[in-house]
Amino acid sequence: MSGIVAYIGKQEAKHLLLNGIKQLEHRGYDSAGISLFDGKDLLIAKKAGKIAELEKILEQKDISSNIGIAHIRWATHGAPNDINSHPHCDNSGNIAIVHNGIIENYSALKTKLSEEGFSFKSETDTEVLAVFIGALYNKVKNLDEAVRLALSEVDGTFGIAVISKYEPDKLILARRGSPMLIGIGDDEYIAASDASSIIQHTRQVIYLSDNEMAVLKKDSFYTKTIDNIATNNKVHLIEFDIEQIEKGGYEHFMLKEIHEQPNTFFETLRGRLLAEKGDVRLGGLLPVIDKIKNTKRIIITACGTSWHSGLVGEYFFETLAQIPVEVEYASEFSYRNPILDKNDLVFAISQSGETADTLAAIKEVKRKSAVALGIVNVVGSSIARATDAGVYIHAGPEVGIASTKAFTSQIAALLLIALHIGRMRNLSQVDGIKIAKAMLKIPDQMKSILDNTENIKEIAKLYSKTSNCLYLGRGINFPVALEGALKLKEISYIHAEGYPAAEMKHGPIALIDENMPVVFVAPQDEIYKKIISNIQEVKARKGKVIVIATEGDKRIKDYADHVITIPKTIDILTPLLSVLPLQLLSYYIAIERGCNVDNPRNLVKAVTVE
Repeated sequence: MSGIVAYIGKQEAKHLLLNGIKQLEHRGYDSAGISLFDGKDLLIAKKAGKIAELEKILEQKDISSNIGIAHIRWATHGAPNDINSHPHCDNSGNIAIVHNGIIENYSALKTKLSEEGFSFKSETDTEVLAVFIGALYNKVKNLDEAVRLALSEVDGTFGIAVISKYEPDKLILARRGSPMLIGIGDDEYIAASDASSIIQHTRQVIYLSDNEMAVLKKDSFYTKTIDNIATNNKVHLIEFDIEQIEKGGYEHFMLKEIHEQPNTFFETLRGRLLAEKGDVRLGGLLPVIDKIKNTKRIIITACGTSWHSGLVGEYFFETLAQIPVEVEYASEFSYRNPILDKNDLVFAISQSGETADTLAAIKEVKRKSAVALGIVNVVGSSIARATDAGVYIHAGPEVGIASTKAFTSQIAALLLIALHIGRMRNLSQVDGIKIAKAMLKIPDQMKSILDNTENIKEIAKLYSKTSNCLYLGRGINFPVALEGALKLKEISYIHAEGYPAAEMKHGPIALIDENMPVVFVAPQDEIYKKIISNIQEVKARKGKVIVIATEGDKRIKDYADHVITIPKTIDILTPLLSVLPLQLLSYYIAIERGCNVDNPRNLVKAVTVE
């Protein structure tokens, strides 16, 4: 949630920080703010609304500064208005802080500080932390020590950046549960909650760990724990290029990322799929390969779109590896005392690698000594570092808030893992080769769908004014129905629900009338005849039927109002193709409705608070 950028060095900080938070608009857009030290005073500018509103204020100020912090907010504590916007200051106005996360004991701290005579202007937990740091500074007269002491009494999550008029040569950073990384330049440092704000300045970064803080000066830095123990950090290289976080001629990032899927799917396979052997090489799993080979149960935990990819993965593992699988909402997993065995494999899936609920689930897994494995996109992310082993999906940066290419890349990674475990067990080489060869055809098949979108655009125009929609699928395509419904909700604000098609007559069928569009995911697979019966049930009640069908299926036209076709593939791979038309349908419906596709209301890209 929210986004932080901070800078200390030799460049003019104002424009650098503004450009940095523009790269983070997918993390929050309720308000934006900046604090700079101009050599004399600590200046604060902040405004509710988009970054453009903040820029209007800054255009009126002639500020020269080589140190500063900036923030783009997704509101948690306090309404999204000017007063609650970050940065926040202590009572002296000489210490400024920006913060991602939630201070859970802020109310108790606020009461204590109020009794000591301190006052508050906002409703935020962040201002409480700023005032607390200021109160401690009055006693210790050292900025990083005041920050350290304050954080040692804080419950909750935080990624913070702090500057002060008292010590204008210092930039203080700290994190617990909310990402923070430091870009290392030539006598300068740029810190941020996301690498997209750093890549245009340097590729060399350090990732702060939980309960770690950093003290930066123009030409040096050091890190330590909040318990005051010195730490050493490995320098990582950012793997993506600046071009990957630009639109590249597309109207929206979401459309660009939908069209990138033939390439991103292949990148997930690259160097891993041994097609001639029907097997897979996954170096990231080697540290725990014996436990993987001998496991008797797999648990997949995730949130949102990643949870849907986990449901597809359940079919992969049970079909190819013959291992029972449970798929859990990460947001519920750690709160019900799950029964785990040391031989269980728990796969945590997250595009960002920073999802707070999924991180909490991993901590529960580690506490109970089960094997924690990550499937993430962002190299060096918190989940990647917290798990015992894992697989990167290599989808490149995903800027659009509604996840698209990460979904198909997560499915690809799950398929590779399931195929690998299956071959270690009882899956024959013949079957492995058949699956591998079909996987290699997927990128071209995806491209054929993406090159023929006129039919989807026309359907979007017809149904853009609908208020409700049902998505139905069976078997391995049931999760695709869930994902299609989620995409429509996320970016067009149309109420949509996904169900197993056979469950329709156990309740949802009551909703169907001539105004209800129903989207069926109905490729010609082993349960095709069953879903035809479900389609007939909808048509008998005058529902409008949109079907995702296999190319060459002549029968389906007799039952559907609209047909969108996908190429023929083996049954287990159909989700990789059937989801693309649903992504496009949601996109074009949202465009028809005039919605902000890349930044839908109330949503952010990485949910870093529980």
